[in-house]
Amino acid sequence: MRAVFTLALAGLVLSACGGLGLGAAPTPTGSGSMFDLAVSEKDTAATLHTGQKLEIVLHAAPNMANWTDVRSSDPAVLKVIVNPAATAARGVTLAAYQAVAKGQTQITATSSPDCKTNMACPQFIALWSVQVTVTG
Repeated sequence: MRAVFTLALAGLVLSACGGLGLGAAPTPTGSGSMFDLAVSEKDTAATLHTGQKLEIVLHAAPNMANWTDVRSSDPAVLKVIVNPAATAARGVTLAAYQAVAKGQTQITATSSPDCKTNMACPQFIALWSVQVTVTG
């Protein structure tokens, strides 16, 4: 239990400092995709042009529930769109956005421990965020 608390505390401290800095660059999608860019839980920033589409692909960490509540802090810059071809595998959360105006917004999602019934469960929430800049 002490190790889980220490790990959770370390994660919160690093998140408050702007992330771990270990993220890879966002992945441009192939020409057969309906998206211009894809980001995952490893990314911390992305840049799009107005009109481009962004795919969010978040993988649940071991012993964690799926990512939920994926949202943009400014829907006037980045609006939610429906991906008609989206079928997520177990442990994967998908979301899609389109850049509609110049500006900056943050996309966030949360996850919590995946606890078994009638078992002690740590009480923390993981927060993921990516800073998205939309240019003209």
